[in-house]
Amino acid sequence: MQNIAAALHASEVIESSSVPVNVQTTAIGMPSNKGVITYEATRKAAQEKADLLTKTYGTNSVQYAIIDHGHIVVSGQSGKNDEQGQKPLTKDTMYGISSTSKMFTTVAVMQLADQGEIGLDTPVVQYIPEFTMKDERYKQITPRMLLNHSSGLNGSSLTNAVLFEDNDTYAHDTLLGQLAGQTLKAAPGAYSVYCNDGFTLAEILIERVSGMDFTSYIHRYITEPLGMANTKTPLDSPDTAKMAGLYYPAYAGQLPNETSNVIGAGGIYSTAEDLARFSQIFTGEAEGVLSGKSAASMAQDEYKTPLWPDDADSSFDYGYGLGWDNVNLYPFSEYGIKALTKGGDTLYHSSLVVLPEQGMAAAVITSGGSSTIDRLLANQILLHALKENGTIAEFKPEKSYGVPVKADMPESVQQYSGIYGATNTTVNIDITKGGVMSITSEQSPGNPAQIFGYSADGTFRSADGNTKISFVTEENGRTYLWIRQYASLPGLGQMSTSVYNAEKLQPQNLPAETKEAWVKRDGKKYYLLNEKYTSFVYLVVPPIQLNVSKQLPGYVLDKRITGPNTAISELQIPGMSGRDLSGYTFFTQDGVEYLDTGGRILMNEDAVKPIYIAKKSIVTIPPGGYARWYTISDKDGGKTVKVSTSSNTSFAVYNAKGSCIYFSLIGGKDQVELPAGGSIVFAGDAGTKFEISAQ
Repeated sequence: MQNIAAALHASEVIESSSVPVNVQTTAIGMPSNKGVITYEATRKAAQEKADLLTKTYGTNSVQYAIIDHGHIVVSGQSGKNDEQGQKPLTKDTMYGISSTSKMFTTVAVMQLADQGEIGLDTPVVQYIPEFTMKDERYKQITPRMLLNHSSGLNGSSLTNAVLFEDNDTYAHDTLLGQLAGQTLKAAPGAYSVYCNDGFTLAEILIERVSGMDFTSYIHRYITEPLGMANTKTPLDSPDTAKMAGLYYPAYAGQLPNETSNVIGAGGIYSTAEDLARFSQIFTGEAEGVLSGKSAASMAQDEYKTPLWPDDADSSFDYGYGLGWDNVNLYPFSEYGIKALTKGGDTLYHSSLVVLPEQGMAAAVITSGGSSTIDRLLANQILLHALKENGTIAEFKPEKSYGVPVKADMPESVQQYSGIYGATNTTVNIDITKGGVMSITSEQSPGNPAQIFGYSADGTFRSADGNTKISFVTEENGRTYLWIRQYASLPGLGQMSTSVYNAEKLQPQNLPAETKEAWVKRDGKKYYLLNEKYTSFVYLVVPPIQLNVSKQLPGYVLDKRITGPNTAISELQIPGMSGRDLSGYTFFTQDGVEYLDTGGRILMNEDAVKPIYIAKKSIVTIPPGGYARWYTISDKDGGKTVKVSTSSNTSFAVYNAKGSCIYFSLIGGKDQVELPAGGSIVFAGDAGTKFEISAQ
């Protein structure tokens, strides 16, 4: 079953548009002991690489800026904005910065800590007395643990969190209620694993301690002092005409503006220049906003608990500070330069890279693409600037682990064959006596096996030498697949990762009653009921199919089946591969089976009936507010229907493959052709009606 929370943070790849590319770039001279640096070469490189993003790497538009000791020295834009080509991109065009918003939350907490209002190592319950969970260990959670992802919270309570042009605060307002029904996945402080809920809880903490709503707080104490005039939140109701055009790869047409209403976790809008100004907090150029001591403490290693891979180069979210994804960013580590980074992905994407000791930073924000590509662009333009100002002499060559050096593999290594799990996925690892390891995915059976050879140093290597794999059994008795990898994107440089990618799972025998209950569900589709009619989830997440694992008895994806109606995820993987865990709980009401997973309610396909196409039909949203789903029979496939409705509603149509082909919030028309074998959903406030007529 696809993870909805993962969909909210997954990197989208948008097809490059044939719309002419619009490029604007500014360069400002900077004095130095070597004369005036114009950064002309950096400006040219930034323009070329921004074009590369929009023409080659699936980005609709990109905005970028470099700051050097408090001065914006390079700033530019590239790509497609609105679909009609009437609104050129400018330095003031706003984008959602997604999870880079977490840095504002972190700074706010640290400001209150500077004032003695918050103790970083004081339990959160002392500030939010009504915060409670089913697991008594929650009383040990501290603000520091929220900021370094080690709280032990399951991950992401994102029901109704990301909506189209709707600043409904439901996700924020209901978080404490959601957490009250949950247990922890690990002891607080045990290890760091990416967690959105920790930052929404930190947002609430800021509000309780300061007596202000989060939006008002960050404006008074962060954006206004730094002159960030183009930084807003959904609660500011920003002018949508000033937002960058938003698109989705599988859907034709421009989308409405995205509102991510877990603001402290991912809901702020900004510009590249404003994010560059924000970076001054960490380079010592913003006196009075945050103490130098607190800014420096945010950049310290917070992730080095006993459960963490050994040191290796990393470009990704595997080196947490307070708020930061990585406080030892590759490739700057190759030059002996301290580099910090934070990125984010929703339908917008962003990356902020700060070099605190150099007094420099780069910000890249995009519509389409991914934060990974944004980070590579930020890295590249910073490296060009460092070369131009004389900090570095030459660019370092790319790295590799070296091709396998063939050696006899000890027989004991075969014990690592088996099924390994990560959030909502499993892989089968097979190791032969001859030292050949193959990795396949049950969820993607059409993909070819990945092949690695045993090497003399005891690791498995890819043939090109860019990937090195080991197995580590940690103190907790669990065995992890440790992957270290270098990967290059032409024109954008090299990235590196070192991560526990998956954890070994053990098959289990199920009692007959339990096995029978799950066999009945195997292959069934489940339909989402409780997302608001403005939710972008209707665009990106189709009806979801539940598949019981064939290769790992007793499991459905990474979740261990614990009874006829329950399954739980017990992964303990630091970094990203163990994020956003949620169990499955099935219940029956009025003869209909429902699935509750992470607060989202879905309905078994057996209760979904074919839509009846007549001259006129009425669909009414029931008192509980659940969406109404219908399948589309072969006989009705190809028919055109007109749907008339009131406000506070939407409907979406999916083809037989589950792709959304029409969403009324985007479509702008009331007639649509129905695809055979597909489905249609009607969502709205309780009691609202849809009038459907055949055309």
